[in-house]
Amino acid sequence: MATEPAGATDARDYFFSLAAAMRDLLARDEVFTCEWRGEDSTFIRFNHGRVGQSGRVRQLQIEVDLIAGRRHAIGTLSLSGALDADLPPLRDLFAHLRGVVGATEEDPFLSYNTDPDAASERIASAVLPAGGEVVEAIATRAGGGDLVGIYAGGDIQRGFANSLGQRNWHSAESFHLDWSLFDRHGRAAKASYAGIQWSAEHLARKMAAAHEDVERLHESARRLAPGKYRVFFAPAAVAELMAILAWDGFGLRGKLTKTSPLLRLQQGNAALADAVHLTDDIASGAAPAFERSGFARPARIPLVENGRYVESLVSPRSAMEFGTRTNGADGDEAPQSLDMAGGELDVEHVAASLHHGLLVSNLWYLNFSDRPSCRATGMTRFATLWVEHGRVQGPVDAMRFDDSIYRMLGSNLVGLTRNVDWIADPDTYGWRSCRTARLPGILVDDVAFTL
Repeated sequence: MATEPAGATDARDYFFSLAAAMRDLLARDEVFTCEWRGEDSTFIRFNHGRVGQSGRVRQLQIEVDLIAGRRHAIGTLSLSGALDADLPPLRDLFAHLRGVVGATEEDPFLSYNTDPDAASERIASAVLPAGGEVVEAIATRAGGGDLVGIYAGGDIQRGFANSLGQRNWHSAESFHLDWSLFDRHGRAAKASYAGIQWSAEHLARKMAAAHEDVERLHESARRLAPGKYRVFFAPAAVAELMAILAWDGFGLRGKLTKTSPLLRLQQGNAALADAVHLTDDIASGAAPAFERSGFARPARIPLVENGRYVESLVSPRSAMEFGTRTNGADGDEAPQSLDMAGGELDVEHVAASLHHGLLVSNLWYLNFSDRPSCRATGMTRFATLWVEHGRVQGPVDAMRFDDSIYRMLGSNLVGLTRNVDWIADPDTYGWRSCRTARLPGILVDDVAFTL
């Protein structure tokens, strides 16, 4: 009698057994590729420093691409984890896709890996707390304050198989905790903690820093006139800047269609500061070492070195369209595990290094105000603080910046922190995201604020 997979190894074995059984569903000259998605996650929501909702989500899904020549169709199916229960709906899915394939036109950029030896496996366990430990740690360190947040942690699985015999498996445990502490006026300090090794001491330091920021919010917020200010962007704010750069900024398609915000950098007509090094570091992140068509991802892909463009992320479709080789990028050609090298600034002495200016912990509502010149605009958020003579004076009202990232990471970059934060994408819509980043804080001169 079939049973539900109990863990990463059981899930892997079940997926591979399912893929083997699916070969019997093929008609002559058909090929299939399929992607497995699974997770076993604990979610805990907090409100007013207490548990508002908790639960566990276990879900399995398979996405099948049925291919006949250069025609294909894709369908998804949620799974029970029992072979005898899952094969009948899979049989129906194949029959439906076969009808769609017969009615579609050929896809000139269809690309899937045909090397059955491109197998890989990664099962990465982590030190994760039990739900009760999370609740106790957060409730204790919230200290009765108005804390709102969410914890998500557990195993995320990705797999690939095709009818040619290729098998790939990825299972990695991780967690992220995002929270805000509010003062009596409704102003908040936002913080996050993510990783693969839970540390109560690390959480305590993060929570203490958030409490300290909330205490600073008790002062009357000052309103600064529009102008140029020296700014320290914390790693969470840097993550927002990197997120918009990922909109075509690192991919081959954006470069060759000239929609990339980093086009001048990619063409060698502009440079960032020598201290800027960006890598898609799959080996140290939580993303799988393969993409949905079965192509492998290198352990590290250098994107920018010494402020100069090195290499683009190339999806299989872009490789087919533009006549080059893929390096396993997803369709959006965005980094999966972006790593930005740190510098020489000490986190403990950031205010002293800033001297006069703004400490910006978060940014929001970012977009491009002038994409060809890589000019971005956005709002400061939560605990943005004013510093004079190296000492924090108090909070600042929300402001809008509008400046070129070529200046912020180039000519006006003063330094980067030695320490880098491991930041997990908090997206849990449908599935927990595998994307992560390791980012320092940055100190920048003369950032333009317009409002």
